[in-house]
Amino acid sequence: MGDVTRWWWVRHAPVTVNQGCCYGQTDFPCDIGDADAFAGLAARLPRDAVWVASPLQRTHMTAAALVAAGAAGPDPIPGPGIHIDPELIEQHFGDWQGVKYAELHARRGDEWHRFWLAPAHEVPPGGESFAALSDRVRRAVERLSVAYRGRDIISVGHGGTIRAALALALNLAPEHALAFAIDNTSLTRVEQFAEPGGAHGWRVVAVNQPPR
Repeated sequence: MGDVTRWWWVRHAPVTVNQGCCYGQTDFPCDIGDADAFAGLAARLPRDAVWVASPLQRTHMTAAALVAAGAAGPDPIPGPGIHIDPELIEQHFGDWQGVKYAELHARRGDEWHRFWLAPAHEVPPGGESFAALSDRVRRAVERLSVAYRGRDIISVGHGGTIRAALALALNLAPEHALAFAIDNTSLTRVEQFAEPGGAHGWRVVAVNQPPR
């Protein structure tokens, strides 16, 4: 068996300042006040890991809170030098960003998606589809899996990004990946097994595990 690259996907802490509006790539801060959640999650993360985040501050704040929570234990998490990868950013919802979810629901009527804001291949005005997000996340995951082959990678990201990573691991169509529930501060784990000749396979270890 070849090297195993272990991905530890953490969804960022809740955004509470959006006033009920769709935010997508809007750079809002998150609420990192749940100390017990961060302590529980930090205790389960590997110590010798590569840290990856999107450009949005809510992922950086969540990573910093995890490191701070881990510092209090007997086996502290080293302060990470976080690799910022633009391709891991959340879906861009275009003109829908800043519009209240209730208004979008009323405006779209029967087109409102049960799990997401839109079907995977629909492009919001001025934005991108979930299918396009999935393509760029696949590129990033494959690139980083090569760069850090055989390592643990802690990626603090977004609900859409983590769904896309699961679609890659399970070879799912983008629409099917929207059915995954990915809660704030949850942990999702997947592993890539590298084989001779450049082939590799994926195993899903856990999806949407609560922090405690």
